[in-house]
Amino acid sequence: MEILASIPSPGTSEVHLGPLPLRGYALCIIIGVFVAIWLGGKRWVARGGQPGTVADIAVWAVPFGLIGARLYHVITDYQLYFGDGRDPVNAFKIWDGGIGIWGAIAGGAVGAWIACRRRGIPLPAFADAVAPGIAFAQAIGRWGNWFNQELYGKPTDLPWALEIDNGIDSGTFHPTFLYESLWCVGVGVLVIWADRRFKLGHGRAFALYVAAYTAGRFWTEYLRIDEAHEVLGLRLNNWTSIVVFLAAVAYLVISAKRRPGREEVVEPGATDGSGGAGEAAAEKPGGAGADADADGERTATEGDKEPAKGADLTKKDGEPGEGTDKAGAASAS
Repeated sequence: MEILASIPSPGTSEVHLGPLPLRGYALCIIIGVFVAIWLGGKRWVARGGQPGTVADIAVWAVPFGLIGARLYHVITDYQLYFGDGRDPVNAFKIWDGGIGIWGAIAGGAVGAWIACRRRGIPLPAFADAVAPGIAFAQAIGRWGNWFNQELYGKPTDLPWALEIDNGIDSGTFHPTFLYESLWCVGVGVLVIWADRRFKLGHGRAFALYVAAYTAGRFWTEYLRIDEAHEVLGLRLNNWTSIVVFLAAVAYLVISAKRRPGREEVVEPGATDGSGGAGEAAAEKPGGAGADADADGERTATEGDKEPAKGADLTKKDGEPGEGTDKAGAASAS
């Protein structure tokens, strides 16, 4: 059937940076990681953390995430690497494609937990800061599937059909890589908006990212025709999406009831969003310090307020005046 238009696939899976050949798949992952660190760093500082902290934690999280992503793929698609006619060495060739986002998040969370624990940082607060950056990183990383001509959907003659000629299939198919990339961009924007609008804290921004992503992953996964294990007529990743979606929604509801609001302090020793010594203000109740929320706004302490009407701040006969025992006490926001 003749179609009006289509998306061509690249003739090669490599990108040449001058004399240096680089796999397009790897390039997309590298760009995505840098975007996630950059945006996560900005959001972390806005929430009261120190510059450079996200990059330091990424030194742990990124390697753990890549290992987890590859392990998930190899375990769930073991038939591609083990058995008759298969070479197990190919399981280590990550540049040829094949990583699982579920393993990436789980492995990255372990690495981030180790790094956060070493610095005394609450992992949920860190996860909230990096959540939209992870979504944008996924959006960029999905283009690696385009370079490798893999993980496409069912045959179609839609104007945005993807041309495939990889020695296995030939024709035009649903560009599921593009669908998921656009969905992830929307997820990142949604998390940023909701975080500003509802002041999400204690891991709820990250939970929103997980719930929104898995909702989209379910239908893009349903379109794919690559070989995959099935349970009760659904692909394994569809069942994973359902379970993870329900867990994320449950966390959102339960966390909002048990721990409403946001963390007041996200990193020990960090200055507040206005450049003042937030930690010093917290240690000195009588000081005129300020706590910073995620937008960098300042909440005045009671030490900055005027004394209550009628309070006697003078001393008579050596006795302390009323109200002096409370002046300067810090208020919790």
